[in-house]
Amino acid sequence: MSTLLSTPVTNKQPVTDEYHGIKVEDDYRWLEDSSDPAVQTWMKAQNALARNLLDGVPALPALREKLKGLYLAESAMYYLLRYRGKKLFALKNQPPKQQRLLVMFPDPTDLGTEKVVLDPNELDPSGGTSIDWYVPSLDGKYLAVSLSQGGSEQGTAYVYETASGKRLTDEVPRVQYPTGGGSLAWDAGAKGFYYTRYPQGNERAPEDMNFYEQVYFHKLGTTSAEDSYVIGKEFPRIAEIFLSTPADGQYLLALVANGDGGEFAHYLRDEKTGTWTQLTNFSDQLSNAVLGRDGYLYLLSRKNAPRGQIVRIPMAQPALKNAEVIVPQSDNTIDSFSVAQTSLYVIELLGGPSQIRRVDLKTRSSEVVPTEPVSFIGQSIPLEGDEVLIYSSSYITPQAWYRYQPGQARPECTPLFMSSPADFSDCEVLREFATSRDGTLVPLNIIRRKGIQLNGQNPVLLSGYGGYGISLSPFFETRKRVWLDAGGVYAIANLRGGGEFGEEWHKAGNLTNKQNVFDDFVACAEHLIRRKYTNPSRLAIEGGSNGGLLMGAALTQHSELFRAVVSHVGIYDMLRVELDPNGAFNVTEFGTVTNPSHFEALYEYSPYHHVSDGKQYPAVMLLTGENDGRVNPMQSRKMAARLQAAGSQQPVILRISTTSGHGMGTALGERIQIDADVFAFLFAQLKLG
Repeated sequence: MSTLLSTPVTNKQPVTDEYHGIKVEDDYRWLEDSSDPAVQTWMKAQNALARNLLDGVPALPALREKLKGLYLAESAMYYLLRYRGKKLFALKNQPPKQQRLLVMFPDPTDLGTEKVVLDPNELDPSGGTSIDWYVPSLDGKYLAVSLSQGGSEQGTAYVYETASGKRLTDEVPRVQYPTGGGSLAWDAGAKGFYYTRYPQGNERAPEDMNFYEQVYFHKLGTTSAEDSYVIGKEFPRIAEIFLSTPADGQYLLALVANGDGGEFAHYLRDEKTGTWTQLTNFSDQLSNAVLGRDGYLYLLSRKNAPRGQIVRIPMAQPALKNAEVIVPQSDNTIDSFSVAQTSLYVIELLGGPSQIRRVDLKTRSSEVVPTEPVSFIGQSIPLEGDEVLIYSSSYITPQAWYRYQPGQARPECTPLFMSSPADFSDCEVLREFATSRDGTLVPLNIIRRKGIQLNGQNPVLLSGYGGYGISLSPFFETRKRVWLDAGGVYAIANLRGGGEFGEEWHKAGNLTNKQNVFDDFVACAEHLIRRKYTNPSRLAIEGGSNGGLLMGAALTQHSELFRAVVSHVGIYDMLRVELDPNGAFNVTEFGTVTNPSHFEALYEYSPYHHVSDGKQYPAVMLLTGENDGRVNPMQSRKMAARLQAAGSQQPVILRISTTSGHGMGTALGERIQIDADVFAFLFAQLKLG
């Protein structure tokens, strides 16, 4: 891959903004308008540049074939399970199908009874239609499904009979959008459902059409125009609503998030009386909530318990003053939980890896359910009694569902497991700790082949995220095999801003503390160099979305540490983020330029504003999807233009997908192409293969 490339000429059209007395010039504001013919021409030129460079990598054809062989030879994988009406439902990835299916097991004790309810690949052979989410009715008779196109996550709800797979006439638009997501809950008799609804027609100004989510009720067999308002007019503009009902349908819970920063309020409706009770406010620091089978509402509280404790409130007396602590705070961080007949199954984070603990609701005694060390527990699904299905994986072990009930020595693997041609038996996982600038110890997960030499010459690919209280937990990823086979080492950092060590860890990396995330990541890079895994000429980094912001900050603040940077659907102009619909939801995580202290922090690290002319940067590959409703693709366009104008001797390319968005709903074929292009770029820059 040549390092001297002819890049498209990007005109500068300076625009100056003033924030709190500080003038900020933006040369590429014009690239924000994707409908401008000049911008469309520019994008075509950028894609042509990227293709010319990538297609010139000798290893690309072999990489495509290897990835295709790995992905298409994987077995089916099941996830997002739900148990309703003594039926088990699941989404199913089934290569070589482009999109996941919706399946049902009429008899959960016999997983050979699997039946396909909905196959989007038959609806749309192009692979462009995907399932956003689904909700079975309480008796399991019907399924409500949100479908969207092109990875846009702009969903319409449809209803299917589970027995026949027949679609009913019901069609409810605008139940899902990337800003606030979408949710749905059935009533007790499966006569209709409550759902999240975005403004329609002329109900709001154009700039507000993807805000002000509210709850409506749809009666089966009617048109959406006949649907009735339920609640939500008093909710914030950036409300995100999650609906749920217990198995008997006597109550409806609306969990309302105040954007993406981790503040929640809870509203409970008694279905007999139709009355609502507001249980909590945003300031009460309660989040996850589960309606139990025993008449109690269980909630995860971080009030004076940053690592989490579980409380419960009787639904017949819905008041926070009636809450009692069921699981007190411990040294581990509570991530989520489920409620069985007489047991709580609590998923606990251990700084990245996780475990699951069973708590007896009668005796309050607890025990850790044995699972693989350094693994990830993603979900627990209560069945009958205290039996539960547990989803688990690790960096080197594929995903599987395990059946467990109290008294078993170990969970039993079910037929719902994934097999992969990517064998990692020659690899090992290490947990090391880097020391950040302020002395904080930052976990670093290293996947390497056994017997590797620490001679400072290994190609290393380091990734991280650090935001929204999201924990980067061990996950099996087939594509890692390609990198390891090329002699590479994988490293995943558990940075502040995530949830690995509770809410204090999250708050230490959000709002005006965001620089801590970047410092943690740099410390991990320096740790890998110091420990002689690699050196700057052999170190590459990769991240996406909020992790794309991390990539931008890393390359502008410490360009000397990295040889190549791959950034997917990233955020770079932090002064313009909140002007986009989903960016407004991120204000509670990143801050707002209208607040002087927030502006100071945002401007201090905003990657777009810290690209310097004449500075030598690593090779950079930016990727975005035209249908992205979470991060405006203009972020990648402007960053590419600014980096290219800086005059670095290393290539800067922008890969724009016309058939995908933020990543959700991306067709299998497109995912293979993306992975092949990414590895081709990295192989060329680090001189592999």
